Amino acid sequence: MYSKEEKRLLVQEFWLMFDKYSNSIPSLKHKRKKWSLHRTGVNGVDLRFEPGRKSVQVMIEITHKSEARRLDMFERIESYKVIIESGLEGELIWDFNYTRDNGQEVCRIYTEKKDLDIHRKEHWPEMFTFMAEKMEPLQNNLLEIAEMIKDKNWGKQDEY
Repeated sequence: MYSKEEKRLLVQEFWLMFDKYSNSIPSLKHKRKKWSLHRTGVNGVDLRFEPGRKSVQVMIEITHKSEARRLDMFERIESYKVIIESGLEGELIWDFNYTRDNGQEVCRIYTEKKDLDIHRKEHWPEMFTFMAEKMEPLQNNLLEIAEMIKDKNWGKQDEY
């Protein structure tokens, strides 16, 4: 069992090592910003890595507070399912009603590799490989459709 400080240091080391791993990928080697994550260009739509105690997930997450906005964006992205799944055929789970550990409801489109634990350093190489191999096409695919799915009324008063 780890103390809070030990866990914080372990997670910090994990992300530092993942950054080093990402630098070894030829297509990412000289990029200052390797992963778009919260900079997708679409409000309320993020790319995320989620390494945990039982699995690691790579995802598109729709985080609008309004359920109507979340579902609308989910449907917009789903209409481009062929593009989003390109290079990830059969691997993505489309969950329009995912509840995070903190209780927040989101829509999540993700792929997952089970039986990996962030607390086991020997699992890290496999986690890093999975994360990079899955995020690269997922990120490229989302960015390809970003302009088409943007909510032009975001921030304006409307029926949502």
